[in-house]
Amino acid sequence: MKARLAALVVAMALGVTAPANAAFQPLEPSVEGGEQSWHAESFFTVRWSNPPGVATVHYRLLGPPSGQPVSEEIALGWPATAIEALPVPPIPGVYTLEIWLENELGGKGVPVPVQLRFDSTAPGKVEPQSLGEWLGRTSFPLMVSLGHPAGPQPLAGIRGYAVSIDATPGAMPCAGLLLCTEAETDLRAGIAGNALTIATLPDGINHLSAVAVSNSGMRSEEPGRVLLRVDKADPLTRLYGVPDGWSRKPLTLTATATDRASGMQASGTGPAPYTAIRVDGGAPAIASGDTVYSTVIASGVHHIAYYARDAAGNVADPGVDDGWGGNPPGTALVKIDREPPVLAFSGAQDPHDPERIVTLATDELSGLDPARGVIEVRRLGSGERFAQLATRISDGVLSARWASDAQSPGKYEFRATAYDLAGNSATTSVRSSGAPMRLSSPLKVPTRLVVAVERPTVPFGDATSFEGRLLAGRRAPLAGAPVQVVERFEAGASGGQRLTTVRTGADGGFRLRLAPGPSRQIVAATAPTATQSGATSRELRISVHSGVHLRASAPVARIGGRPLIFSGRVRGEAMPAEGKTVELQFRLPNGTWSEFRTVRTNSRGRFRYPYRFADDDSRGIRFQFRAFVPAQAGWPFEPAGSLPVRVRGV
Repeated sequence: MKARLAALVVAMALGVTAPANAAFQPLEPSVEGGEQSWHAESFFTVRWSNPPGVATVHYRLLGPPSGQPVSEEIALGWPATAIEALPVPPIPGVYTLEIWLENELGGKGVPVPVQLRFDSTAPGKVEPQSLGEWLGRTSFPLMVSLGHPAGPQPLAGIRGYAVSIDATPGAMPCAGLLLCTEAETDLRAGIAGNALTIATLPDGINHLSAVAVSNSGMRSEEPGRVLLRVDKADPLTRLYGVPDGWSRKPLTLTATATDRASGMQASGTGPAPYTAIRVDGGAPAIASGDTVYSTVIASGVHHIAYYARDAAGNVADPGVDDGWGGNPPGTALVKIDREPPVLAFSGAQDPHDPERIVTLATDELSGLDPARGVIEVRRLGSGERFAQLATRISDGVLSARWASDAQSPGKYEFRATAYDLAGNSATTSVRSSGAPMRLSSPLKVPTRLVVAVERPTVPFGDATSFEGRLLAGRRAPLAGAPVQVVERFEAGASGGQRLTTVRTGADGGFRLRLAPGPSRQIVAATAPTATQSGATSRELRISVHSGVHLRASAPVARIGGRPLIFSGRVRGEAMPAEGKTVELQFRLPNGTWSEFRTVRTNSRGRFRYPYRFADDDSRGIRFQFRAFVPAQAGWPFEPAGSLPVRVRGV
């Protein structure tokens, strides 16, 4: 310090000053925010570095356009390295700040200029391009021209544009009241870069707001706005008039379309809405608006496509490489069969099954209806209504059975009707050979059963035989045929009936040993075969007498003495629960039987009755007694009496 002061004194004494030194100047001066950037505020901060020996810093502000000073020279009596919040006049322009340094000897360096760019002018309003009523999915990616800011352009020039797209109106592209940040500026290619590309937008009404942004960050005071109505969904198209199955007549199809957003009515600026039906890939029937009709006439299976275009241009077009990239159209199948089936009776009857009536039918398109079809018959020339036979339909064959032996003899005519799945019908009365379908009744060989019973009346507990012969035609025996013998027992028997099957021998005969049992009706029958009629014999009866036994407690009865006990038993397999009535009878030798008492058995058929001889006229007479079983409801045996029991009165 003393040395520097001594040198300064010497220099002053000698009259020496430091010369201007170009190297003695502020180092790396910079403007906060960038020297080349424009500022919307009129205050600047400038910073630099100093070389050694700085004692004082000088600066002044020069204004555009002539570079005349707009402020006094200001000296800072210390080695300052910054000027903060330096104001410039509120007039847009490029101002120059000159800074120079002074050392302790009073020597001054060369001034260093620093440019201060100020522009607080807001750009004019932009008017984004109007894009019509609705935007469909084919509108994307969407190019929107934002327009140029109106009026004179800011001195700073246009940095670009800030844009916001919101579902609600009134949104602003930038958060600041006057400024937009660099990050908020969506397009940064200057005033000419005003084309905004939008990849996609949600369906509905979108509000686009745009402002121009100057290089100082000032934005348009009022944003330009435009509505972007977006509808990327295809219209909802429905097809009417398609039946569930086959149709036997031409069909008129109707396609209708609805659209909740852009709608199906022309707006005047967008694509014209239409509805279309395409049949079998041909040229579509197209009608403006939401309804179109198309008639399908020819037989066959037809492929239907139906679709529509809404006012936004969305369309599910089935055309090949149509450029829309939309969804596939609605599709349906329409099946029309206007031709009836073809049918005819078989050329001849099956000799092994002549009563089977067969009709062959075909249908090339819809096929035969398996639930509809009938074969009918009536007496030839009678004029009567045809009678339906139970008809079975399977694999193109209508078949039925005609019980010819149940008809009166004569000639009969047949007809068959078949249906296809479309409802067409055809009727025939001829064979495949072209001959009329007629048959004579009966078609089967008639048969008969001749039967007999060995003993039609038998005592209780005895067996008997049932025999017969099965004959075909006049008297030809049928060997090896099954015959069913039915024994129908009288009411009250433990079994209602008994079935036994026997086979005929070489002579057509059969014999069946019948087990003991109650009275019954008996009949034989043979079932019909494909070539022979069935037969039922006449009904025969086998009468079985009741079984009854009586005994007396003694062969002699004393007049006025102890009673004589009569007891016995009635035999039968179906004893009534209340017991069986039994008549006790007596007679004199060679006399007739007279009843003197009726008793009832217990549930096992046993009975007992005490009888006292009290009449003196009975002395010395030999009486005959018996138990007689009369007819009774629910008793399946014939009336019968026991063997007589002899008793002598004494």
